[in-house]
Amino acid sequence: MERAVRDQAEPLGRALARIATNAAKGPTKAAKKSKKARAEGGPAGEAAALPDDGSVLHIGDARYRVERNPPALTELQLPRSLLAGFPVCPKLRCTPGDGAQRYGPPCEVESSGPVEAGPGACTFDPRHLYTGKVCGDRAVRAVSYNILADTYAQTEFSRTVLYPYCAPYALELDYRQNLLKKELAGYNADLICLQEVDKSVFVDSLAPALDAFGLEGLFRIKEKQHEGLATFYRRAKFSLLSQHDIAFSDALLSDPLHKELCDRLAKYPLVQEKVLQRSSVLQVSVLQSTTDPSRKICVANTHLYWHPKGGNIRLIQIAVALSHIRHVACDLYPSIPIIFCGDFNSTPWSGTYSFISSGHVAEDHEDWVSSGEDERCNMALRHPFQLLSACGEPAYTNYVGGFHGCLDYIFIDRTALEVEQVIPLPSHEEVTTHQALPSVSHPSDHIALVCDLKWK
Repeated sequence: MERAVRDQAEPLGRALARIATNAAKGPTKAAKKSKKARAEGGPAGEAAALPDDGSVLHIGDARYRVERNPPALTELQLPRSLLAGFPVCPKLRCTPGDGAQRYGPPCEVESSGPVEAGPGACTFDPRHLYTGKVCGDRAVRAVSYNILADTYAQTEFSRTVLYPYCAPYALELDYRQNLLKKELAGYNADLICLQEVDKSVFVDSLAPALDAFGLEGLFRIKEKQHEGLATFYRRAKFSLLSQHDIAFSDALLSDPLHKELCDRLAKYPLVQEKVLQRSSVLQVSVLQSTTDPSRKICVANTHLYWHPKGGNIRLIQIAVALSHIRHVACDLYPSIPIIFCGDFNSTPWSGTYSFISSGHVAEDHEDWVSSGEDERCNMALRHPFQLLSACGEPAYTNYVGGFHGCLDYIFIDRTALEVEQVIPLPSHEEVTTHQALPSVSHPSDHIALVCDLKWK
């Protein structure tokens, strides 16, 4: 065994610097040997020069076992808000990520503040009684949920105008994340479609937390925004075949699929300008069953334009969405069923809901003039799908101080899928315990839709 020996009087820092200098020098005998080894098919280059795990370094009388790139914890932080009975999920990143089962020195961290008592009964606790186990192989539990982006919750307008009834601490991200992670984990879902997901929340919180519960996450940010859409699927049930995300404005202008619609829209320049200014996106993922490869499914997720007078804009957006989904589910993967989730910002009597559920909207529908006569935009639209709202038409899925209504839906392909059960929404008493949403017992101003589906 070769020995590396240094004078005990030599400072360790100087010895290490000398070793580094020698290692950085040009070809040496060792390098020439490695050339020969290369010719003979042996290890060469840097890999040959580096010590292997288990080698022994001798410094004077001391012997040191060499471990290359040992695991070491560089940073460990806890959320500011810790609640008794709510999960804390670590996010781990290994550098380099070689996947080896190796261990470093154990580390621990203590919270800077106390672990607080939880809020008591949460709105989702009774719902978890229906979702205690993951569905069987022939069923799929789907969730659609606008989780309220932190970028919106933390504005002065939100605190003083939209949600003045909500305790300020309950609007803080760390507090709401406690509730969100417990709520989502407790649904034991196979598919979760989320809207208003901050990029940092997806990367640093939801993705690692739901990964611990067997869910893989996909994220699509909105154009020029800090939030977007997230789709999670259970790895034990599905594998990802492909993704087909689009931004509505870009697709309308550049994709030949939408040329006819784009040409028709050009006749209404004021509406066209508004449509193209919107940052809304569509997330489309094609999944394959891990137990039955013949079963594939197209999962779509979106968040349409929010303005109460934007019904004409939403009709254009949903027309682009359904045309794109048709291309994926009919052209690329013929006849695969569709699950279309989202915050559609549309009530059951709106043009958008009527168009999705009936397959057509008339050119004289009142939503074409929702922004006023100057922005009238009359078009007859059609799509080929037979879509059904799996959770029906609840009295509301959004409940704030100044508004309540049904805006969120899980649409399913009624020719291929059927509803096995709909998880009941919280009671009106539970929703209004703290006046409205969000609250200390509910993390968003929307309510999650949860249902169990099965193939026909």
